[in-house]
Amino acid sequence: MAAALKQAGWHPGRWQIRQAEAWADELLGYGGAEAVRHEVFPAAIEAWAEFGGLSFDLAGAGLRMARTPFLLDPLCGLHQPRTLADLGRALGTRLAPLGEELYGQALLAVDEEARVYSLDHTGEYFLGHSADQAITTLLLGRTPPRLDS
Repeated sequence: MAAALKQAGWHPGRWQIRQAEAWADELLGYGGAEAVRHEVFPAAIEAWAEFGGLSFDLAGAGLRMARTPFLLDPLCGLHQPRTLADLGRALGTRLAPLGEELYGQALLAVDEEARVYSLDHTGEYFLGHSADQAITTLLLGRTPPRLDS
């Protein structure tokens, strides 16, 4: 875990708040006056500040499933505000983009409580109660639970 985080550029105390604020501004400015708007809240900004911009080039077997590459960059979800709003309504929370898995095949999202989800064509999955738990799930190839309808 530590080696993968270090290789991706993370270190204790990493705090890229200016970049997180720039992402927040871009997400909030996306779309027209009548478009569904992105949500931005403290848990998202904190996740972006600590982990935003990290890229993990993974492959091969994990504990329960194949590990795949993922990128923590909220702009990967720039064009998905409606998808995030719909899932957020279903979960009773607000969601913000966090990144993507497997070069865009799945969208990563964070909610107001810092919980992280993955959304792809097969469904929605719970990755962890925090960004670091979600990263652990992805790095180790754990099978995340699928969200029930």
